[in-house]
Amino acid sequence: MSISIVDADETRLPGITSIFNHAVRETFSIWSETETTVELRRAWLQARKSAGFPVIVAIDTASPDQILGYGSFGLFRDFPGYAKTVEHSVYVAPAEQRRGVGRAILAELVARARAKGLEAMVGGIDSANAGSIALHEQAGFEIQGNLKGVGHKFGKRLDLVFMVKAL
Repeated sequence: MSISIVDADETRLPGITSIFNHAVRETFSIWSETETTVELRRAWLQARKSAGFPVIVAIDTASPDQILGYGSFGLFRDFPGYAKTVEHSVYVAPAEQRRGVGRAILAELVARARAKGLEAMVGGIDSANAGSIALHEQAGFEIQGNLKGVGHKFGKRLDLVFMVKAL
């Protein structure tokens, strides 16, 4: 498989929505039990783009209509002192996990953050998500905080790990 990373546009929204909704239904990656719609993802895409933040998708060059995964970054916190720090997210279709898709998306997000002159990237990860933590460690992120019991999903209390990469 040859992975390409491209900017997301509205034609990619059904694939993005499908991956997002799978994460909502089946994982602790998104701390929500409410699925989204293409219309809500459209508003999210437009808001990210108008704010100057990337939304990217990974595709297999042999089958470019299929979305393997997606990622983005945006404000970490909405105060001027955090202007050089962003929080990112990476989501991979279930059948494509552990095939280099997440690594490719994360590498592109880091490159784009550097190109924008940003100084740090933050990932908020469920503490039990060993795969995502390992992916981030391999990309040079470090665990810099563990917020115990700050989240809830499927009747469970969840811990949030913050991983940070200085750019």
